[in-house]
Amino acid sequence: MTIKTEMVGQTFGPFTRDYTFRDLELFALGCGAGIDGKDGLEYLNEHDERDPQLKVLPMFGAMLIVDSEVTRTIDYGYNYAGSLHWGFDIRFHRPITKMADHLETKVKLEGLYDRGEGRGLLAQHIGDTYDSEGNLLFTNESWDCLIYDGGWGGPKPPKDIVEMPQTEPDVEVSERIPENQALIYRLSGDYHPQHIDWDYAAENGEPRPILHAISYAGVVMRHAINAYVPGEPERITRFKTRITSPVHPGSTLKTQLWKVGRVNCASASWMRTLRPVAPSHISTGESSSSSECGLDG
Repeated sequence: MTIKTEMVGQTFGPFTRDYTFRDLELFALGCGAGIDGKDGLEYLNEHDERDPQLKVLPMFGAMLIVDSEVTRTIDYGYNYAGSLHWGFDIRFHRPITKMADHLETKVKLEGLYDRGEGRGLLAQHIGDTYDSEGNLLFTNESWDCLIYDGGWGGPKPPKDIVEMPQTEPDVEVSERIPENQALIYRLSGDYHPQHIDWDYAAENGEPRPILHAISYAGVVMRHAINAYVPGEPERITRFKTRITSPVHPGSTLKTQLWKVGRVNCASASWMRTLRPVAPSHISTGESSSSSECGLDG
């Protein structure tokens, strides 16, 4: 396919999403809340369905820029089969407090970058999400890696080096990803077949369907909230992550967290056999990511 570079700089949308408290609960379930029947009930127990009262997992805001409608609308000529989430940087301007609302998201295709033949294309999107009163809720800079579309002669991507703390983590949390977590998360709007279709996954080199990156990041966010601001997810002001390899349901995720001054940093990796590969990085042998988490106050 020909990469449509003329689309760079264009803004698409608004993409609309109406939600109720049930959508907030379903999203949290897709990020592992309630995995043991107890952890994360603040995102799941509305107490009274006639007047629901929930805490909202802030990662809900990241989902709005990468659902199937958005990714299929902003089609700049890429191979859909090779679409993987590279990372994102979401800033929360104000928390979601309404249990039902109408949201609108406008997405700008900020850039298309060439990593080279066999290494893929990087696509940069920036989305702003507003509530029904016109309040700006989130700004999300989202990056996709299109693994089959490298070598088209475009500009080289900017470097984004994550420097993790050199000390031992302050907190470590392990959580096994259920085999059906991707099946739950996809009901929030990301219906890419790579998350459910075993034959499709095999055709693209995966032993089984992979987990959505937002679902994976939501697990890490839950761990960070529990460690640093338990019961106060609305205090999250920024969450930045870089994902280096797919996560397979059935794997065990290990989250390592550091508190650095007034800013909390999280590094997450899922593992079968944990082994160190560099002073500032932990590898699982199969997949890893790094994240930063900002808090108010």
